[in-house]
Amino acid sequence: MNKKIVTYNVNGVRAALNKGLIEWLKATNPDILCLQEIKAEKEQVDVALFETLGYKYHYWYSAQKGL
Repeated sequence: MNKKIVTYNVNGVRAALNKGLIEWLKATNPDILCLQEIKAEKEQVDVALFETLGYKYHYWYSAQKGL
């Protein structure tokens, strides 16, 4: 069974959401989604937007400045 894996450098997940990330995800429909440079803690993002599309996050790491 083939899986579609998408990796995307969003350069800020909140900005990406405002620019149509959810609509793009609906059209692209990856099985596995990896987002880089999210620049937000999970408490700062409405993760329900992703969960309604069937995505669950397994790792959420927002780097700290200077590390």
